[in-house]
Amino acid sequence: MQIKISTRHGELAPAQRERLEEKAGKLTKFGRLMSIEIATLQEKGVWNVEFQVSAEHKNDFVATETGPTLEAATDQCLHKIETQLRRYKEKIQNHKGDVPQSGGSARATGPEHPGEGD
Repeated sequence: MQIKISTRHGELAPAQRERLEEKAGKLTKFGRLMSIEIATLQEKGVWNVEFQVSAEHKNDFVATETGPTLEAATDQCLHKIETQLRRYKEKIQNHKGDVPQSGGSARATGPEHPGEGD
């Protein structure tokens, strides 16, 4: 998996860059990701962070967030992208539709409509 970090208008400190890579690395728990691109921008004391995640099978996820610090904006953006990835993973795992979790059969014991089978 590739992690690409770009900064518009400025430079990130090595510690900030490491923290971004560490946070992005945690996204691998959601499955096979091809690449993660992180774009940061600081202007007028506000940080803008954008995550672009490319997963297998033509799926791309994007999240953008602003915050007073790089860490705050990154954490909020990461939460958004995790939510998107979690929902997608649940969707593809539940591809057969809603299956009852009770362990019983899907059919009711009685007739579906009253008056049937009389």
